[in-house]
Parts: sequence; structure tokens; C-alpha cells
Amino acid sequence: MTSTPFNALLSTQIGNEFAASQQYIAVATWFANQDLPQLARYFYRQSVEERNHAMMMVQYMLDRDIEFTIPGVPTVRNDFSSVTEPLALALEQEKEVTASIEALFRAARTEDDALGEQFMLWFLKEQVEEVASMTTLLNIAERADNLFDIENFIARETVGNAGRDSSAPEAAGGAL
Repeated sequence: MTSTPFNALLSTQIGNEFAASQQYIAVATWFANQDLPQLARYFYRQSVEERNHAMMMVQYMLDRDIEFTIPGVPTVRNDFSSVTEPLALALEQEKEVTASIEALFRAARTEDDALGEQFMLWFLKEQVEEVASMTTLLNIAERADNLFDIENFIARETVGNAGRDSSAPEAAGGAL
């Protein structure tokens, strides 16, 4: 299949998803080092979810016989001075991913690529959940009287869907 703007954007987005996965590992280990196991566990799961998103895109490219390369990822941020900093970073990252997914959807529509457009619909829905979850976590952290309030909230409440969605596209090699 020939290269199109949609295909080029999707190839770039594969790298963005892997970068998000790496960033979430850095956030998770920072929380683990702060003795905040619930936040660490949450972000380890988020890392796997982002990896799975990248692999869904890889499978789509393979299924459509689109040539692509797996891009490298930039250096991630590892140091934070407060519990709200990594949460704010995660929220900003999810907002950026949402903008990228919206651009992918628009590119597919412009190219009259019904399959690409349909593929991106799941990711648009997913981004609503991702931004909402990160917004909630940041709000809870900003309102909490102490860090254990945040830990208890995460242990008690379901924040996001933990990457479990039966309508999700297939991930290359299988979802983790």
C-alpha cells in the first residue's frame, strides 16, 4: 500500500504510544520510590496499556500491508518534586495523545479512508476515558489532606478501565 499522510501519522503515533509507555514506567517507579504502591501499580498498568495501544496500531499496519518502521522514543522525565507533578505530566501527555488521535481521524476522513477512520474511532473513545481518569487522579491529589488519601482512593475506586475493553482492536503479538 502506498504511503499517505494518515499512514505517516499512524507510524509516528506508534512511537508516541511507546514513548507514553516508557514515561508511565518512569512515573510508576518514582511513585514506588516514594512508597506509594497504589499509584505505582496504577502507572505500571497504564504503561502496559500504552504499549498495547502501540501494538494495536502495529497490527493494523501489518493487516493493511502498510510499510512502517518502529520509531525510537525520546528520553523520559524521571524526577519530580511532588506527587502532583507526575499526575499533571500524565494528564498533559493524554491531552497531547488525544490531539494526535483527532488528527489521525481527520486525516483518514480527508483521504476517504473508511477503514482508517473506523480504526481511529476506538482510540477516540479510549482517549475520553484516559483524559477523564488522569483529570480525576490529579484532582484527588490536589484535594487530598495526605498521600494516603490518594492511595486509599485508588485502592477503593475504579479509575479507568485498566485496558480491558472487549471492543479493542487486536494487538500484534497479543495484548499483555
